[in-house]
Amino acid sequence: GSFILTYLNDGESDFEIELTWLKDHPQAYELGENESHICFEVEDYQKAYQLHKDMGCICFENKAMGLYFIHDPDDYWIEILPKK
Repeated sequence: GSFILTYLNDGESDFEIELTWLKDHPQAYELGENESHICFEVEDYQKAYQLHKDMGCICFENKAMGLYFIHDPDDYWIEILPKK
């Protein structure tokens, strides 16, 4: 679907918040939709991917976008991206 991304940062560090508006979302957002998550950029993406695959914690992959998600013990999703 269609979406708009907006990034917020403090202008001093590498940390940023990505806000996503899913334009085609069919109803009002609900807190239980799992849309909120944290993301980590990793220096060695392939090494991290293999570690997480071996651990069996990858819960979603989007190879076309070059990212994947792992789940923590509480089943929160964590996005993994290669360092820009």
